[in-house]
Amino acid sequence: MPSVFLEVIELVDVVKADGRREPFVREKVTVSALKSGAPPEEARAIGEAVERIAYDGMPSGEIRRRVLEQLHDRNPEWEENWRIYDRAVKKRGAAAVELPAR
Repeated sequence: MPSVFLEVIELVDVVKADGRREPFVREKVTVSALKSGAPPEEARAIGEAVERIAYDGMPSGEIRRRVLEQLHDRNPEWEENWRIYDRAVKKRGAAAVELPAR
């Protein structure tokens, strides 16, 4: 009889800026990384890295900051692409996505 491995996924809600809660979806992070120019394998790795540190009640702004850190660490151009997209398409100001000084 073949063995079956079940992956246990802990449900994690993200708290949006307006206070709404919604489930953390790794694919949203992965797609954002792809749109920033990351190749699929890197984008998946970024999604997995952010998922590993996600916790229930994590503010969406912190998720955004962690994604930007991952993009920057892998390729600063991807981070800049994300910031440009965020300002142009989502109409977010630069202050909404600032990284702390390194």
